[in-house]
Amino acid sequence: MNPPASNPPKNQVIFWFSLSLAFAMVYSLIALEEAFSNQYIVQDDARQHVFWMQRFFDPSLFPDDLIANYFQSVAPAGYTTLYRLIGFVGIHPLLLNKLLPMVLGLITTSYCFGLCLQMLPIPAAGFIASLLLNQTLWMLDDLVSATPRAFIYPLLLAFLYYLSRRSLIPCLVVITLQGLFYPQCVFLCCGVLVLKLLRWREGKIRLSSQKNDYWFCAAGLGMAFIVLLPYALTTSDYGPIISAQQAKTMPEFQPGGRVAFFDHNPWHFWLEDARSGIFPRRKRLPIAVCAGLLLPILLRFPSWLPLVKKVKGETVLLTQLALVSLGMFVMAHAVLFRLHLPSRYSKHSLRIVLVLAAAIAITLLLDAIIQACQRLAFPRIQGKPVLGRAIVTLVGIALILSPLGFHNFPKTNYEVGRKHGLYEFFAKQPKDILIASLSKEADFLPTFSGRSVLVSREYGIPYHTNYYNQFRNRAIDLIQAQYSPNLAESKHFIRQYNIDFWLLDKTAFNPQYITKNRWIMQYQPVAAEAQARLKQAIVPAIVNVIDSCSVFETEKVVVLDTECIAITGNR
Repeated sequence: MNPPASNPPKNQVIFWFSLSLAFAMVYSLIALEEAFSNQYIVQDDARQHVFWMQRFFDPSLFPDDLIANYFQSVAPAGYTTLYRLIGFVGIHPLLLNKLLPMVLGLITTSYCFGLCLQMLPIPAAGFIASLLLNQTLWMLDDLVSATPRAFIYPLLLAFLYYLSRRSLIPCLVVITLQGLFYPQCVFLCCGVLVLKLLRWREGKIRLSSQKNDYWFCAAGLGMAFIVLLPYALTTSDYGPIISAQQAKTMPEFQPGGRVAFFDHNPWHFWLEDARSGIFPRRKRLPIAVCAGLLLPILLRFPSWLPLVKKVKGETVLLTQLALVSLGMFVMAHAVLFRLHLPSRYSKHSLRIVLVLAAAIAITLLLDAIIQACQRLAFPRIQGKPVLGRAIVTLVGIALILSPLGFHNFPKTNYEVGRKHGLYEFFAKQPKDILIASLSKEADFLPTFSGRSVLVSREYGIPYHTNYYNQFRNRAIDLIQAQYSPNLAESKHFIRQYNIDFWLLDKTAFNPQYITKNRWIMQYQPVAAEAQARLKQAIVPAIVNVIDSCSVFETEKVVVLDTECIAITGNR
């Protein structure tokens, strides 16, 4: 790790870059093995963002389906187009969802390695950065989800890489892709472009005197305006966006709710919460990333750390990105939910900042250790210092093995469907059926059976009011109909929504079934009323038709034919 020339030897770059890609591949293959470990397995978020894409292979699926139409409407255009285009060559969307993380991981690794070399031209530093970033990403389910947020890492790193090289056309291309895949990322890039116009001279902030900086910024902001304009001009059929005032009154946004946001603990709310907090979760970061906090201090001691002289000015990008992330985080809170979730503007970008800063800091320290050992009279073998190399080797091993100390690494959040016969039963039914159910199995049916459900917890996303008002009414009506002692109410519900099948958990009529289900308990007062009736031993009318109207049954669930219910008298 002795200070090299400004351009490191090509053979070193190839070696460390290849090693970086190798570790990215290893982590991806571990996840890929899990992805194909079961016939009925799907990444958690893919149940929202990918299930409807089965329409690409069979347009007759999910006809007039509120849920499928909604999630299709909120999918970014580039994300949808990518899945559609690859579908043309015969790759099913659910298969692509499992394969894509590996590709994204390799692209992310490449840009991370390259960006680190733009800041410190030491190939080993690039390896440390890419290793830490891959470990960080596989401690989360962002990359493996292959949903729009999985694209923020390769696209943001690509932008920073080309910006550090002053490559205008690639920067504009990346901004365009960001708008097509993850529009929130465009705001971060715009902020960095603006801050690039500022210089710190003589203890004061001054504007750049270089005309090219202004042309670069103007071109980037112009492209950002063009790519974001369609979002500003398009009105969603499922809007408007819910306001902060409305959200504060809804149990869905309270602790334990479907999209828990508000929290009485200020520390958790502002700093650590997955949706409202600014920082990445400490438990989902390699401990070595904390070294990034030392970088501003280390850079002040070039006499102690010789490699500091090789650190390039491009490291200012880390400070600029951190400042922009903070600004966008505050703005997202100020106009809550209009810019989606505040954490989306800070957690991803700060992970990148910390990883790159940590890699540079660790490299500076290891180089200083080697230099010190060379100067001191430590034992040598064939003239080479042993202690310094031993320390570097041990640190390298510790970095590589650090994920072993984390539970569930790599984290994939793959969900396995256990009711194979149930999925196969519904898959054999007509494609235009509608299934009513409060069972958790309803979360799997659109993905594994390709059939529509009236509601399920997975799809209860309340950010767009026109969508969620319909969804909430459906859930309330279903709870009322399922636990009503009057079969006429159940029949009216079936006619109202044209229900074809009714899926029931066999434990659904135990009072604890409702009590322990946070999703059902959101819908008050009907959930409390149903719970009270069960505690009073008032038998729901639907129970009386289970034996006569059952068309499929397992140990834990039963499916009722609603035509049978419709012709059954009220017993």
